[in-house]
Amino acid sequence: MSEPPRFDRGHTDDLMSFLAASPTPYHAVANAAERLEKAGFRQVAETDVWDGTAGGKYVLRGGAIIAWYVPEGAAAHTPFRIVGAHTDSPNLRVKPRPDSGAHGWRQVAVEIYGGPLLNSWLDRDLGLAGRLSLRDGSTRLVNVDRPLLRVPQLAIHLDRSVNADGLKLDKQRHMQPVWGMGDDVRDGDLIAFLEETSGIPSGEVTGWDLMVHSVEPPAYLGRDRELVAGPRMDNLLSVHAGAAALAAVANRGADLSRIPVLAAFDHEENGSQSDTGADGPLLGSVLERSVFARAGSYEDRARAFAGTVCLSSDTGHAVHPNYAERHDPTHHPRVDGGPILKVNVNNRYATDGSGRAVFAAACERANVPFQSFVSNNAMPCGTTIGPITAARHGIRTVDIGVAILSMHSARELCGAQDPFLLANALVAFLDG
Repeated sequence: MSEPPRFDRGHTDDLMSFLAASPTPYHAVANAAERLEKAGFRQVAETDVWDGTAGGKYVLRGGAIIAWYVPEGAAAHTPFRIVGAHTDSPNLRVKPRPDSGAHGWRQVAVEIYGGPLLNSWLDRDLGLAGRLSLRDGSTRLVNVDRPLLRVPQLAIHLDRSVNADGLKLDKQRHMQPVWGMGDDVRDGDLIAFLEETSGIPSGEVTGWDLMVHSVEPPAYLGRDRELVAGPRMDNLLSVHAGAAALAAVANRGADLSRIPVLAAFDHEENGSQSDTGADGPLLGSVLERSVFARAGSYEDRARAFAGTVCLSSDTGHAVHPNYAERHDPTHHPRVDGGPILKVNVNNRYATDGSGRAVFAAACERANVPFQSFVSNNAMPCGTTIGPITAARHGIRTVDIGVAILSMHSARELCGAQDPFLLANALVAFLDG
């Protein structure tokens, strides 16, 4: 293999901006759509009649986005090349009755979403963001991106054994953040604050999907700034790379033999079973409607799906220098070693030998090195949208990603080059 692409720090700079501007899945898909709009894509509504014209299009539904580019003259049975990812990350989410407090402290009642490293949310300056639903049926994104909340840890003087016995956190009692002082806790205070902050008339917010986020911005780290620390890399790193790759491929779309697609779903961290999750009907509906809009038949749909390949791109575990025994002894993915190919024979990942060949060919065309990841046999293996996508739609799927440390922490760590290498591999895959 020749030299890999020269590292473009501009891509990683843009990733960091994307992470900072995307504290929730709703913000992430809005920002991805904005990048695609600049590349000539246009939004289509699911309630409208779709046409079969060429060009870039996308659908937004909640915290999910499906975008695709139809080359000029594409036949109805043209297969798809899909980059799959997810927009959600483990965090703390606001309950239906958010206003609480005790002993002179005003607090916000939160529920644990997914499987976060709870200790990583302690003593951290937190903002609040999400989606507000208004009385007229519209929605409004909100982002209070300043220190607003904090989950205070118990002082060591009141828990002398914490360093010896380990920190034990009760999800209900110990994870409720404070956001002020006072004994006069009143229902509606938090939502009234958000209405005022967002310039929404009082009483117009009737529903909300809100979550907390660390307000510390992403940053380069290390002697030579060769690492990146930031929030929500699992899995906005893949969403950003997928959007960048789709936009790049669309710029030379006349030469495409397949229809490139970005499918970024919500709710992967809790099972994907929703109308915006990978186990829902959204992707299949969009792909089928694209076929039928080009005057295709069910036979054309079947042919297109039979030739389709999906790369399920999600983060994976880099070898940890302090816990190397937790990894498979012969598979030690390193940061900045290139994307990882994720394999599990019990189908927690969807990769098989033929899928490996597809990814290897894409990396070879892009001059991008890649690594293999497999779990230690004594450790349970996580999973992704990959097996769900393969089973639900009957399409060949390959699990890949970028190796990181501190997965599911409020702040994760990756190599500064890997996001760029992943994007290059995705371009070669979509272009193939």
